[in-house]
Amino acid sequence: MADLDVTGLRLMQAIRDHGSITAAARALGVSQPAASQQAARLERRLGTALLDRQGRTVRLTEAGAALARHGETISGVLRAAEAEVASLAGMRSGVVRLVAFPSASATLVPAALAALRREHPELRVTLEEVEPPESLRLLRAGRADLALTFTFPDQPMPDGDAGLVTTDLLAEPTVVVLPEGHALAGEHEVDIADLAHEQWIAGCPRCRSHLMHQTESSGYTPQIAYATDDYAAVVGLVAAGLGVAMLPRLARHAAVSRPGVAVAQVRPAAPRTVQAVTTRDLLRVPAVAATVRALRAAADAVEES
Repeated sequence: MADLDVTGLRLMQAIRDHGSITAAARALGVSQPAASQQAARLERRLGTALLDRQGRTVRLTEAGAALARHGETISGVLRAAEAEVASLAGMRSGVVRLVAFPSASATLVPAALAALRREHPELRVTLEEVEPPESLRLLRAGRADLALTFTFPDQPMPDGDAGLVTTDLLAEPTVVVLPEGHALAGEHEVDIADLAHEQWIAGCPRCRSHLMHQTESSGYTPQIAYATDDYAAVVGLVAAGLGVAMLPRLARHAAVSRPGVAVAQVRPAAPRTVQAVTTRDLLRVPAVAATVRALRAAADAVEES
């Protein structure tokens, strides 16, 4: 049965439905001789008669009728597959599995998903909060379709990601968060070298590594008193006078707004680049491409604010 194929099954179905090889050929869009030759080849390959030819009439043998029934099933499956792909291509349905780091999931993602719901109400996006580089591992493993990640100048995208496509969404400045009574609280910009003797509240591991790079480049190792991935907790600890912190702009916006802190630009500037990452093939999927566009629009709105 290795020589049995979809084309043969559909030919048997068409002969059954239309009553002759000529009519079946017309329905399938092939010539009558080609259909006759295909039927003969199929009989030789299977080693049994499929058609009972009597003059100008033809009917299916029991074996031919069995193939016709399966051809009907195959035709139904193919029509369903075509309809589903057309629906996905037209973004009338589909699921995009998005993974994002917390400050992006609290800022960029809500605006992007709201826009997608308005424009493509049948499209569904699932969200899981994952910090890089774990988000990229999920993408490479096929457990996510799109990852929101970030890089610092001292932490570029790792090598070996030739199969991934990266779209830069936002270059966000880094800010320093100070207790409101701090001597530098009124400054628009603060040199990180002037905070050498402060206690620090550190954020996520990559943000912590960036803090270490920035301070060591300025000639000192920071005294990290507390560390937490929760940006609201970082701001709360600063407000309580327990230290200072360095946060990207999105993290500051994501944190719970509260009195007791002052925010200043940090010098030297080392902006964090927020990126949407997917694979080359997935970027050709309309739903994934639409999600990237919505995230870019959300990022543009943040930059303009």
